Amino acid sequence: MNEISSSGADVLFREVLATSEAAVVTAIPHQLAVSRLTLTDFRCYTQQRLEVDTRPIVLTGPNGAGKTNLLEALSFLVPGRGLRRAKLGEITRRAADGTPAAQQWAVAAKLLIGENEIDIGTGCEMADGSDNGTAGRDKRVTKIDGSVVKSQAELGRYTSAQWLTPQMDRLFLEGATGRRRFVDQLIYGLDPEHAGPVAAYDHSLRSRNKLLREGNLDPEWLDSIEESLARHGIAIAVRRLEVVARLQAVCRAGKGAFPGAEISMSGLVENWLDDEPALAAEDHLRAALQASRQNDANNGSTSVGPHRSDLAVRHGDTGMAAEICSTGEQKALLIGIVLATARLQTEERGYTPLLLLDEITAHLDKARRASLFDIILELGAQAWITGTEDEIFAPLGTHVQHFAINQGELEKL
Repeated sequence: MNEISSSGADVLFREVLATSEAAVVTAIPHQLAVSRLTLTDFRCYTQQRLEVDTRPIVLTGPNGAGKTNLLEALSFLVPGRGLRRAKLGEITRRAADGTPAAQQWAVAAKLLIGENEIDIGTGCEMADGSDNGTAGRDKRVTKIDGSVVKSQAELGRYTSAQWLTPQMDRLFLEGATGRRRFVDQLIYGLDPEHAGPVAAYDHSLRSRNKLLREGNLDPEWLDSIEESLARHGIAIAVRRLEVVARLQAVCRAGKGAFPGAEISMSGLVENWLDDEPALAAEDHLRAALQASRQNDANNGSTSVGPHRSDLAVRHGDTGMAAEICSTGEQKALLIGIVLATARLQTEERGYTPLLLLDEITAHLDKARRASLFDIILELGAQAWITGTEDEIFAPLGTHVQHFAINQGELEKL
């Protein structure tokens, strides 16, 4: 195997081939896969090392066996808070009485990108005296090829993952917050740089809300914070609109038994961007924030910005809004969007993302299960799939690696 450096990662991912005199380019796919995963004091795992090949992995076992914990560990190999969005201190292995059994946790992996490999890892050192992150600030550390990097955002240059969990089955029925996070999760795989503006915006938003709740309307402080909100907020909204538009072209067609979808971003900021350039929208947002200070102080939250936007989804065949579709159709739409994102990423970045699919077969009939399996195999992605029933995955045969999990112990079947 050949090791790749940080500077060579983007070159590897974006390798292209000119196919005509018109300079049309097509990405050369590389499979992204984990070949070795090591967990230390992570959730129910004291020490677990799993070695696999590049085929999809099926993990079966009873509820509470540790299947989702393993997928959550994999989700920390990409930037962000993981598929459960848990606080760092909540993840450390616990004793029977609920107290921390360790003061740190770690996830490490050997990552394959085509014929190249790289070691990546991340972990948390809990703050002194903290049992859940509240007595101090827990620190997340990220390493690439043994060297500590400044930010977990660096992981996005090497790896990406898309996931679906049972909690996301209600995505179209609950509030807009979950749908915005879903959109941002999709974007991180297509454009890792999106994580920067999102983190900066969230930090400034918390700062503004804190000042307003405390009754501090100092214009100098607020001007500075609102400048950051306007700059990063418009950058977020522009990137969401651009990526959703690219993704729409793939989603519209559908795939296999999964229907096409019509997707779009909606909100006040998006309306501005429909009518004016980004710089003008930035001025517009800055002015709106300044004008709403007193009302926002009374309500304790910021009333305008891309944190108020929403994702609208409609069934591609019927035109029906996703929130009034049946449970099965909602699940099919959701899976279809994630699979479309994986296909788009393979085309644009030149490698497949990891797919973390927790209890993915729930609410799917036999035909849709078969179609899902066919699409995963056709895509060539290393999917990590969990379920409670072994027989559901029997049709996959030797196309997958199958492990049984019980009380945090893995057995290859």
